[in-house]
Amino acid sequence: MADPFDDASVLVTGGTGSFGKHFIHAVLSRTRAKRVVVFSRDELKQFEMAQDPRFRGDERIRYFLGDVRDKDRLRQAFRDIDTVVHAAALKQVPACEYNPFEAIKTNVVGAENIIEVAIDRGVSRVVALSTDKACNPVNLYGATKLCSDKLFVAGNAYAGRTGTAFAVVRYGNVVGSRGSVIPFFLRERATGRLPITHPDMTRFWITLDRGVSFVMESLGRMRGGELYVPKIPSMRILDLARAIGPECEYPVVGIRPGEKLHEMMISADDARLTYEHDDHYVIEPQFPWWGERHADGVARGRPVPEGFSYASDTNDQWLGIEALREMIAPLQAATRG
Repeated sequence: MADPFDDASVLVTGGTGSFGKHFIHAVLSRTRAKRVVVFSRDELKQFEMAQDPRFRGDERIRYFLGDVRDKDRLRQAFRDIDTVVHAAALKQVPACEYNPFEAIKTNVVGAENIIEVAIDRGVSRVVALSTDKACNPVNLYGATKLCSDKLFVAGNAYAGRTGTAFAVVRYGNVVGSRGSVIPFFLRERATGRLPITHPDMTRFWITLDRGVSFVMESLGRMRGGELYVPKIPSMRILDLARAIGPECEYPVVGIRPGEKLHEMMISADDARLTYEHDDHYVIEPQFPWWGERHADGVARGRPVPEGFSYASDTNDQWLGIEALREMIAPLQAATRG
């Protein structure tokens, strides 16, 4: 299949976020993309990004202020765009619980706007970022992202034969992303207390590098309608606290509203639609048009067993305390600096 970055114009919504900046740097340094558009709401973050040595002076970058809620602004931004990566979202679980209308406007209505404008503008490929919280959701953030996932998969039916293809990438918590637990623990370590929600809590864990690479790979292999899930390790929140502050106390403060004890990325209900590859899973859409996508003999992978689920507490890959220390060492060094 054609390289989705070769001489292409790429737009990233939420381009000033942790993922967005890392992804854009990867596109600029690894591919022959012609142009990269940073689409986001915050003018200060765009200014700061433009001063970053990784991006300063690169004539391929464009900065475009706008909100995914604004369809007219998206229509302007998507002109002559070939590939879109949709990373913009309201993603803090407590904030979404207490501001539900805002979460729906950005995460659901924003997804609808992306789909409609991408089709109208003739965008070739769109990948939307999802989250493990979208699988069997118990909080509003997860529910909005599940709705978003469904919209992007169904977007292929709306696109018909226009040439626009939509896919979804779902993965777990990103090491060191803004608002995540690692920066919090690093700040709190000086107090001698690292509060944990529950000693048995587990989470999927992925580095920014792995997340970016997986999205780039998924853009290259997608045909439209797939939901891609990488095989990544799990970790115990108590092990993470011990890795960061071995000398600290670990008071248990209880699970916050909307939190799960364990996360899941593929439910047993999706097992009959799931195919396994060496380093990832693919959940295929349950639409009549999907069979046509494999008419040319593209490998589908191995069907997973009936009743299969992919959850953080039953995962067969785990990060122990030493592995966690190695993973967070660069973040600790940056904090000291």
